Amino acid sequence: MACRGCGCSCGPGHLNEDNARFLLLAALIVLYLLGGAAVFSALELAHERQAKQRWEERLANFSRRHNLSREELRGFLRHYEEATEAGVRVDNTRPRWDFTGAFYFVGTVVSTIGFGMTTPATVGGKIFLIFYGLIGCASTILFFNLFLERLITVIAYTMKSCHQQQLRRRRALPQESLKNLGKCEVGGLAGWKPSVYYVMLILCMASLLISCCASAMYTSIEGWSYFDSLYFCFVAFSTIGFGDLVSSQNAQYERQGLYRFANFVFILMGVCCIYSLFNVISILIKQSVNWILRKMDGGCCQQCPSTLPRSQRNVVMPGSVQNPCSISIETDGVMESDTDGRRPSGEIISMKDFLAANKVSPATLQKQLSEMANGCPHQAGTLPWDNEFSGGVGAFAIMNNRLAETSGDR
Repeated sequence: MACRGCGCSCGPGHLNEDNARFLLLAALIVLYLLGGAAVFSALELAHERQAKQRWEERLANFSRRHNLSREELRGFLRHYEEATEAGVRVDNTRPRWDFTGAFYFVGTVVSTIGFGMTTPATVGGKIFLIFYGLIGCASTILFFNLFLERLITVIAYTMKSCHQQQLRRRRALPQESLKNLGKCEVGGLAGWKPSVYYVMLILCMASLLISCCASAMYTSIEGWSYFDSLYFCFVAFSTIGFGDLVSSQNAQYERQGLYRFANFVFILMGVCCIYSLFNVISILIKQSVNWILRKMDGGCCQQCPSTLPRSQRNVVMPGSVQNPCSISIETDGVMESDTDGRRPSGEIISMKDFLAANKVSPATLQKQLSEMANGCPHQAGTLPWDNEFSGGVGAFAIMNNRLAETSGDR
């Protein structure tokens, strides 16, 4: 893997940081799968063997009691399995393909839960499912991403409002400045970036609250234990959807319309929160992978002589000419270049040289400093908030430069 800091390469291959991160994450996922398989095998294998042994004993006793051959009995059970796949149950259950049952089915399709208790049996239904799920799943994932974006925006707005309230209580700003605080555009929220840990805590609390309330409802109406209800909530909200427990499947319920509506709302809110939580946790996983890469890189660089000086990212130099429409006083926003005439990285430049090199007028600089002093951090022009997908499409693009830990393209 190439040493990013010292300019050397250790090993026969040259891997950039993105490829190294990808390979390391793939290796960690494989190890995670192997560890999970070992744990579940140790926990569930003995129970599976006991259940199989009990079934064989019951099958043999039933065959002797009713004078039936094993082959006839197994053939009858295979017919029952086919009926079960079509939605037929021993207990009285709701119709699978009336309008309400079909609506429940398409909800599990577009949310990618896929419980599996209802599946199309006709060729036309299977063909329609392919095209219907293609558009429905993509639209729902987009909805989840925008939900996460709105949540981060609300948290940033709350942080900004709390900061303004503190300034008003302390009377730290003159009256004119306090009036200007309310005139800041939504783009001013770019400087208010909540920590990923705060967002994760809020999502954990919201997911836990929704799961506990939903579990109380399922326990009283479905007759499940509270632990099984919590288990169902996680399986459904995380869109794993095993199908061993499925809500709202009986033919009749007390206050049936209200229960089915509450079930729909709980699943929708739970999926939104858990999906967002997964994406936030992925940021922490990426940080952990980057930390491992830095440790590996540091061990490599200690053995290699340093031949190239490290670039100082936050040092402003003349010659780094920016786009006039992308002016920012933040040091991370200054673009680095290796153009001629660049001064040594340790030399301090004058204000005149800085303004000339970056094409910033004194009036513009004064306005930016005033905005920051008034609690309205300047919005970097290189990352406009008006563009919903400035960094691409997906959860990482939604969170890019909107959380404290993702600013600066970490």
